[in-house]
Amino acid sequence: QYVLKLPSDTTFNLMTACKINSFISYNESLEWGVLRTGNVGIHGVDYTPTIPIESEVVSTLNAIRYSEGSLTYKALKYMYYAMRTQLFWDGNKRTAIVSANAIMMLNGLGIVNISEQQLEHWNQLLSEFYETNNDEKIIQWTYDNCVHGIDY
Repeated sequence: QYVLKLPSDTTFNLMTACKINSFISYNESLEWGVLRTGNVGIHGVDYTPTIPIESEVVSTLNAIRYSEGSLTYKALKYMYYAMRTQLFWDGNKRTAIVSANAIMMLNGLGIVNISEQQLEHWNQLLSEFYETNNDEKIIQWTYDNCVHGIDY
């Protein structure tokens, strides 16, 4: 409901992502709606994300916002950055998907929806991305299979 009620002139930023996480991981983690301040692991991969530093996260969000590519591409780029970085204590994948959808909806685009039938393949691609930090394959697959709506 929070995302659906965002004013159309809202610019997605870290504060918006934190608010989304506060709804998604409420009472599920050490803290919700704030960047994590300790170490976490990701089940099934060797990659361990570093503790996020707010200024670096904001800088990366701005780099994505002002990069080349469609708004849908930028939403997916942010989504996978947020997942791999594990910005929050819990709810990172859910927060990242809802955030990508917020970016797309604020710009009059479609949505990202990964169906139950696609989950196994998507999880394989996600694990590969976590290990390599190469997002080209998973972004293209998501774009081709999971983005529904308009792309400008």
